[in-house]
Amino acid sequence: MNTSPHLLDEALGLMPGISNGGALSQGCIVLIEDSVETSGAFILHYIVKRALSLDSSGIVLFLALAHPFSHYERILRKLANNLSRLCELFPKMAELRQGARPVTEYFAEWKGCNLSVHREQKRFHLFDILQLEFPCESKKDSVEQGLVELYSKIQSAVEVISSRDHSRAHISILIDDLSILEIAAHGSMDHVLNFLHYCVTLTSEQNCSLVILNHEDIYPDIEGRRLLSHLVYLADFIIKAEPLATGIAADVHGQLTVLKKGTSNNGHYSADKASNFHFQVKEHGVDLFFPGSRC
Repeated sequence: MNTSPHLLDEALGLMPGISNGGALSQGCIVLIEDSVETSGAFILHYIVKRALSLDSSGIVLFLALAHPFSHYERILRKLANNLSRLCELFPKMAELRQGARPVTEYFAEWKGCNLSVHREQKRFHLFDILQLEFPCESKKDSVEQGLVELYSKIQSAVEVISSRDHSRAHISILIDDLSILEIAAHGSMDHVLNFLHYCVTLTSEQNCSLVILNHEDIYPDIEGRRLLSHLVYLADFIIKAEPLATGIAADVHGQLTVLKKGTSNNGHYSADKASNFHFQVKEHGVDLFFPGSRC
């Protein structure tokens, strides 16, 4: 992904040189809202890339509900092809670019977006619902137990990672996408909400960050709105990917709003902060830019 200048990094606090490197802040909850017309999946992919980058000690637990592992591996490999962006992010690579050693050699060693390598090194853990034994529709009474078992797998992975000697890696839990989890739960909103609250406990008890992708426009009923209101209440960041009001343009495919909620700490309150960008989807990523900055 190309940003000018690192707009999404700044909005989410992912700038190089800070204590958390490329990972989200500990205990942070991010809600990504998109629509069938305008996908926000590229934000999820970007957060994975930053969590696994050179300047981060992050570990990703990825609940894949929408696609198999091969899909995410292909997407992340495409993001890795933008060497100029990586050189901007990491000063060491910029130095090598000016030196005798080709930067591509260093990049080949890095394997920054090779999910297979990160999975072998226990930095990327995939929970593929397509391969999990989840209750079928004829066993609706066992849906709750199925979600409890799924959460137990995630919790066990977090505990194993946290118990490693000298392990200070920051754990990010990503869910793609929540609307499909509701389908797997046969429409039981209560079971889905319980599962989410289980995951939220990991942000406070284990300092994990939690990122949830959800299709906002598929919930016309009251129950669906109840789920969305819970998500909005829980989130520290709300990211909305929407189509342009005027429709898709040649170089603008949608608009992005990043809302950082205000916080209250010891009597000190910080106000909500909203950032608005336009984006253009490309083969190897997405360009973000301020509205009106392109002629």
